Amino acid sequence: MLRQSLGIHSFHNFRSFSSMSSTSVFPVRPAVLRDARAIAELHNATVQDAYRGLLGDVQVPLMALDKRQAYWREAIEYAEPQVHVALHGERIVGFVGFDRSRDEGTKPTMGEIWSIYADADFVGLGVGLSLWDAAREGLIEEGCTDVSIWLPLANERAMQFFTNAGFKREMPSAKTVSIGGVKIEEIRLKRPLA
Repeated sequence: MLRQSLGIHSFHNFRSFSSMSSTSVFPVRPAVLRDARAIAELHNATVQDAYRGLLGDVQVPLMALDKRQAYWREAIEYAEPQVHVALHGERIVGFVGFDRSRDEGTKPTMGEIWSIYADADFVGLGVGLSLWDAAREGLIEEGCTDVSIWLPLANERAMQFFTNAGFKREMPSAKTVSIGGVKIEEIRLKRPLA
């Protein structure tokens, strides 16, 4: 599967949280194949906002909806990555993809948040917390002891969210990637799962 640039659209005003079971307010469940279209629609709707301000006036080119749906359908079917969705009633308001780290040279007990997005109408309401909690528990069940995520350095909301979740920046990991023809700096953040 293609490596996707990661962003986050959910931030909750907590100073620090390491185990959030008691603060998860949105039900989260593993995604099923029929969720692929809703996940693809949400992904396309939120990706522009995730990178707004990071790319100047350049719009992030969106993947065609049918292609994005095929990507998420394959991810759900083969559990690579594992995909969970946050719900408000029956509506999918966020999703997280997580699995073992894709970074070369990492130990087999290193997990990774591949992507995490929340509907803009639900930002700051706890969707991100609920998704992070589910991913953390899923990675622990898989035998992971640590977790990482790649984030654009300029995505302050995502950096704050994951810093509050106990992630630490790995400065030597900083790299330049091209998104929509614009170069941005990404950095890997990491934390233990215990």
